[in-house]
Amino acid sequence: MKTSPSISRYVSEGVTLLGDTGRPGGVTFAFTERGGGVSEAPYASLNLGGACGDVAERVHENRRRALAALGAASCADRLVMPNQVHGDEVVVIHDATDAELSRVRDRADAGADAIVCLAREVPVMLCFADCVPVVLAAPGAFAVVHSGWRGTLARISGKAMGVLCEEAGCEPSVVKAYIGPHITGEDYVVSPELLDSFVNEFGSMVNRGRDRLDLASAIQRTLTSVGARPCNLLDSNLSTARGTDRFYSYRAEGGTCGRHAAMAFMPYASS
Repeated sequence: MKTSPSISRYVSEGVTLLGDTGRPGGVTFAFTERGGGVSEAPYASLNLGGACGDVAERVHENRRRALAALGAASCADRLVMPNQVHGDEVVVIHDATDAELSRVRDRADAGADAIVCLAREVPVMLCFADCVPVVLAAPGAFAVVHSGWRGTLARISGKAMGVLCEEAGCEPSVVKAYIGPHITGEDYVVSPELLDSFVNEFGSMVNRGRDRLDLASAIQRTLTSVGARPCNLLDSNLSTARGTDRFYSYRAEGGTCGRHAAMAFMPYASS
């Protein structure tokens, strides 16, 4: 495992990914960009979200391409994607058996915003279009987290960290945390009431001036409060609202757009 997390941009199977190619803890993960898919405007082109109005067959092909780019084509049939509801529910995948995957999918379909996975060859994908994607990589396990303002205020990243460490039998100090592309503080305009609630909960560092809220700072504060080391936290510092050529942004695109993703899996050592 590398001593500190890093994110590289690379192209695989025609899809542009952002990830730590050092595979921390044996985990392969990536944040997708929007190019390399088959969807048409306003979802062009690698839309991975199935509930935003795109054609289902195109979304299916885009997911196939994204998983192939990650190196997970051979286990695409085991994909777990939760019904994201802006809550703090964490679902755990213990193994790759049919019974376990059926149980997990039932729970995830009922609503979850974080998946902790201990099973090899089980890919996990969560979708985003301004909310904050977080990947936590532990030795032999990982978590993928969807953290919008509600989830951030509920400290879902800290809850996922606790579940991950308990299940993996490790300390938070060894976990690598990666914050993917999201609407950054310079662009995230919120009400004075919401900004005040975040300042009261996390401190003044989340206030980026006037009416601007920095969710990533709140997430980092949450993770360090449960034992993560600051040197193991990495923010991509990429704003979806300013980079609609590379990412989807619900706010910048007027509410009609596709979804990029955070995805991860653990291949067998021989993969």
